[in-house]
Amino acid sequence: MKEETFRNDVLPLKNKVYRLALRVTLNPVEAEDIVQDTLLRLWDKRDMLGEVENLEAFAYTVCRNLALDRMKRLDNKNESLDASVMERADAGTSPSEQTIQSDRVELVRKIMNTLPEKQRSCIQLRDFEGKPYKEIAEVLNITEEQVKVNIFRGRQFIKKRFNEIDNYGL
Repeated sequence: MKEETFRNDVLPLKNKVYRLALRVTLNPVEAEDIVQDTLLRLWDKRDMLGEVENLEAFAYTVCRNLALDRMKRLDNKNESLDASVMERADAGTSPSEQTIQSDRVELVRKIMNTLPEKQRSCIQLRDFEGKPYKEIAEVLNITEEQVKVNIFRGRQFIKKRFNEIDNYGL
């Protein structure tokens, strides 16, 4: 793979890889480092990338493995995503509605961060990245059925926990 091909095929994946690294590590600084390491690994293996069937899935796999290795090495126990990652409410809503929506989004993120890593990764790749079950299974090295089960269980846990917290005191 030549430099220009690498630039056109691999570098556009950096934002997607970043979101996956962020979801695994829960730390924006660590996620940036992992993206850089991922791109370096892919550059080092650029000669064999022509043989890879799905470059995006391969990049996700490299990123996920690096993120998990780094978490193990650092014994990473971060609690939540950086506030800059939070979605913004529509401009047409009132400030109080924006605050309520922002609080709910943050609550869902905190609940999601408590999920086991596999469930978190499955939900990230499916709901945020829009990846098909088959590709998620390749990236995480599990079956498509396991992907579906992890997504179902993760969503159920988030829904149950959100309702418990949101309805507390009513």
